[in-house]
Amino acid sequence: MQKELFEFERPGYYGPYGGAFVPEILKTTIDELTSAFEKAHADPTFWQQYIEVMQTYSCRPTPISYLENLSNQLGGARIYCKREDLNHTGAHKANNVMGQGLLVKRMGKSRVIAETGAGQHGVATATMAARMGLECTIYMGAVDVERQRPNVFWMEQLGAEVIAVTDGTATLKDAINEAMRDWAASMETTHYVMGTVCGPHPFPQMVSYFQSLIGKESYQQMQKMTGCLPNHIYACVGGGSNATGMFLAFLDEGNVELIGVEAGGKGIETGQHACRMKGGKLGVAQGYKTYFLQDQEGQMLETHSVAAGLDYIGVGPILSYLYDQKRIRFESATDEEVVEAAKMLIRQEGIIPALESSHAFAAAIREAPQMKKEKIILINLSGRGDKDIFNIAEAIGDEKWELFLKQKVQNL
Repeated sequence: MQKELFEFERPGYYGPYGGAFVPEILKTTIDELTSAFEKAHADPTFWQQYIEVMQTYSCRPTPISYLENLSNQLGGARIYCKREDLNHTGAHKANNVMGQGLLVKRMGKSRVIAETGAGQHGVATATMAARMGLECTIYMGAVDVERQRPNVFWMEQLGAEVIAVTDGTATLKDAINEAMRDWAASMETTHYVMGTVCGPHPFPQMVSYFQSLIGKESYQQMQKMTGCLPNHIYACVGGGSNATGMFLAFLDEGNVELIGVEAGGKGIETGQHACRMKGGKLGVAQGYKTYFLQDQEGQMLETHSVAAGLDYIGVGPILSYLYDQKRIRFESATDEEVVEAAKMLIRQEGIIPALESSHAFAAAIREAPQMKKEKIILINLSGRGDKDIFNIAEAIGDEKWELFLKQKVQNL
């Protein structure tokens, strides 16, 4: 299945999903990007150049850690995690942006723009722009700007202009809309660094290509560490770049179950969630066709998650296809479960996970005790959690932290 994944009759489609539904003004730029990526993809020296950049600048390969304490605490399967939190800028996002940065240099562009939710993609893009000498603008929903202030600070220090988007729900989907408008007005000099495996072709294929580094490393590392492949692999799913990057290398391994974990928010029954696979409908938005959370008239619904990087209305078309093929099982985790999972990992292993990644841990923690001890779980720890200090402190009701914030507000 892996070899055939990008070889459908219609380029850019994965079964009925994907495509490039863009206004005429963007068609030339999309065609230019598609051509540049296809040439790079066919050039073995490009992948080697990419690997060298990731090894020398981003400290890859990231390690896999055996979570002995957590495994013993749960009493079921042995649990390992892929440490993307140790990647440069603290998440898997650097894998994609450094690859796109190399493409930008090939195309001769001088400016990059990006959308961001949790801010990790924004920081990674700003870092890449600083490293490669590019002008950088980041669009971020105003709600996310407030709840991810540490990342906004670093983006600005790296030289990026951060624009808070106040339209709509002021979250990720609105940031994407604004980035698209910018791109339509500046495409001659600007490249849009899409942060996930969504959007019009070639973005889903291109981002998956760069993020596949995660799964390729993990495949070899698990064999070396354990002598076999994991029985179950968990990854959180917003747009789906960390999950796709992890899963692709294991698609042909039928004995490896792949589990994507969406944002259950305050519970599916409340309507305040971001579970596209349980509440979504097939539709077209933001340049591609996939499952979206939308009403009967096709209007996009509001989403909710304690994790800013997962409250997106759509999901990558590759994941939609693999879901239909029953190759991926989708689960969800509520905000409450996620915070508890983060607390458990912090206390048991001394690892501070991003709230996004904690969704994968929440599902694994729920299911691991029912598995036999010889079974092996691998979780993609897609990012570190220092960016979430405000949200976690609020969620657990830390009185000292709340007092500190009140004092800060009074001093403004």
